[in-house]
Amino acid sequence: MIHEEIETFAAALPAALPIAGLDLGTATIGVAISDRRRMTATPLETIRRRKFGVDAQKLLDLLAGREACGIVLGLPRNMDGSEGPRCQSTRAFARNLERLCDLPVTFWDERLSTVAAERALLEADTSRKRRAEVIDHVAAGFILQGALDRLGHLGRAR
Repeated sequence: MIHEEIETFAAALPAALPIAGLDLGTATIGVAISDRRRMTATPLETIRRRKFGVDAQKLLDLLAGREACGIVLGLPRNMDGSEGPRCQSTRAFARNLERLCDLPVTFWDERLSTVAAERALLEADTSRKRRAEVIDHVAAGFILQGALDRLGHLGRAR
């Protein structure tokens, strides 16, 4: 089920299982996974996109192997907060994925996540070649960490 609000997403999650974060690009899908306590996001892998069915199966197999119980999809809003064609594409991906699995899905504003990932990789003195290989799943880690921080705040507010 797709949840527009992170609060309803949080309520749909079972306890003590990791959640996944995705940075959806036109050529790749960056994947990150949380720990079971949902405190820390770890960049996992980048899936090279082919066709939706192939991509979705690889993604769902990966998430099943990690026991993920939910998905946070980065929503690429424009800098003014509006939604353009890339947001529409991300929402279509979520609707198509929803037909294949029962995992709750939510969106997280991903503005500047790739910039933050690039900056972190530069600070770590990562080579240009290596940055190109890992940028997408590092960005997915930033997306997921933002959502985890919000979920943690919701848990403390209860």
